[in-house]
Amino acid sequence: MLLDGENWSRRFAEMGREAWRLETLPQYLVPQESEDFSAFREGRPPTPYTDSAYTERVRRQRTEGKHNGRVHIVTRPLSDYLRFEFSRYYTVHVRAGDDIRILDVTNRPNPLEGVQDFWMFDRSEVVLMNYAADGTQINREVFEGNVSRFIEYQRIAIAESVPFEEYVNSGHPA
Repeated sequence: MLLDGENWSRRFAEMGREAWRLETLPQYLVPQESEDFSAFREGRPPTPYTDSAYTERVRRQRTEGKHNGRVHIVTRPLSDYLRFEFSRYYTVHVRAGDDIRILDVTNRPNPLEGVQDFWMFDRSEVVLMNYAADGTQINREVFEGNVSRFIEYQRIAIAESVPFEEYVNSGHPA
């Protein structure tokens, strides 16, 4: 089953305790970011970003005892998009309560090689995030089957990664 619109939004609104994502790509082409991403690449200041519906939801859900997290697998040098995402979104999202971690596989084997992007809700539902090679989203698809391997992917990703702020404060570019 493909998800969009209200069916997709409802996953976040109705999660019981956790929404978690694995990000594997060096670039995501999102139409509503194109102007700010272009400004970033050209060295112009992007539109200020402080809060959004996403950060407000994360903050509210955190006070309700719910957890939002993700691990992004990266390789240095970081792509322009990753530098943009790190500087524009990740710091603000971490302040809102999003548990963002970085798994840098520059000088080591990727323990999750071949695993695609996904969201997992309450460790019971997985939504596969399908992208074209350039990072343009194709669709979101509910995974039909046993989610135990995705729970293991999450365990590995968390164990092998470091918190976002630790990553950028250790001298890696943000």
